[in-house]
Amino acid sequence: MAVQTRSVADVCASAKEASRTLARLDSATRDAALEAIAATLEARLDEILEANAQDVAAGEEAQISSALLDRLRLTPERVAGIARGVLEIAGLRDPVGEVLEGFRLPNGLDVRKVRVPLGVVAVVYESRPNVTIDCTALALKSGNAIVLRGSSMAAHSNAVLAELAREAVAHVGVPTDAVALVAGGGRAELREVATQTGVIDLLIPRGGEALKKALMEYATVPVIYAASGNCHVYVDATADLEKARAIALNAKVQRPGVCNAAESLLVHSDVAADFLPSVMRDLRDAGVELRVDGRARAAAGEAGDSVVDATQEDWATEYLDLILAVKVVDSVDEAIAHVNRYGSGHSEAIVTDSESASRAWIESIDAAVVYVNASTRFTDGGEFGMGAEIGNSTQKLHARGPIGLRELCTYKYVVEGSGQIRA
Repeated sequence: MAVQTRSVADVCASAKEASRTLARLDSATRDAALEAIAATLEARLDEILEANAQDVAAGEEAQISSALLDRLRLTPERVAGIARGVLEIAGLRDPVGEVLEGFRLPNGLDVRKVRVPLGVVAVVYESRPNVTIDCTALALKSGNAIVLRGSSMAAHSNAVLAELAREAVAHVGVPTDAVALVAGGGRAELREVATQTGVIDLLIPRGGEALKKALMEYATVPVIYAASGNCHVYVDATADLEKARAIALNAKVQRPGVCNAAESLLVHSDVAADFLPSVMRDLRDAGVELRVDGRARAAAGEAGDSVVDATQEDWATEYLDLILAVKVVDSVDEAIAHVNRYGSGHSEAIVTDSESASRAWIESIDAAVVYVNASTRFTDGGEFGMGAEIGNSTQKLHARGPIGLRELCTYKYVVEGSGQIRA
């Protein structure tokens, strides 16, 4: 396992130089790099699991939550899944060089708008070591170099994964420095990454609001915030309640420590008494702590025993844990107003059989992804056919929702003439 001895500035400068070489490599070479990474993941499984075991043991000693431990832990099955994801990305259509539009001007100039790599993409992320490989694969496939800055929680895992990726790509002619990991410098190091103006072309933070606020204070490079996911499921008056029950349970408990897990359940007052007793029993049986308003408690009957009274803060909280806020509302408009006030713009679901309610939800909810009769857990680059994602953007410029290959590109205009000069 290599130890970083170079400064952040030197690492980023080397990545910039590598990005210029990478941009000239053909698609077959970049695909070969991904295939080499996938093969190396399988060949070095024991080494990966040994490093990850150190991180998990440290997490257990630090008494981090079960949800965070789940995000941190790698298993043979999960590593195999990461390798499959890399190969899926390799098999996707190459976005680099795609002609977005082309036309000839009256003066005879031929103009093409062509998709090109951004250059150097930096990703700051927290406890999930799979991000190291997912982001590397997406960056290389789209012709970008990548600078990875993981958390100390997954330091051993990230170091091994980044090093094996660097070694793998070097064997097929991709510059080693196209994959770079910076680690060990705390907040000062993060600040240095975020101020590499002219070197880093895009920074994507994957973390909570604290990370987002910190970067907003000092980042000088372009940033797409793949930040918090305060997601909601709203059960409308016309909903199929069995369908709603399954969706609410899945959205909360299938993997509670991720950004597309539901954090609040909103229920129309017309169906609250029929729906809440059963769904709250389901949730409590799954180990979920329920934080409810007074109307939800009353409608739940015996299932409302042992719940916690919700506070104003609960509506705005991304728990990333087995905790769910529950509120009764009187209309789809009230639900929409609640989501737009407290949601983070990530993923929002309605369960309804009403065309007018679903249309209101689609048109009025201000979020990257809106769902009708489906769980929020599908907001994911892999689930959307992108192979993987480098994050989920909750902002509106350049990229929104899962950030895949095309979102890691920009474009340039290529103009070809035959000697034209402007009069």
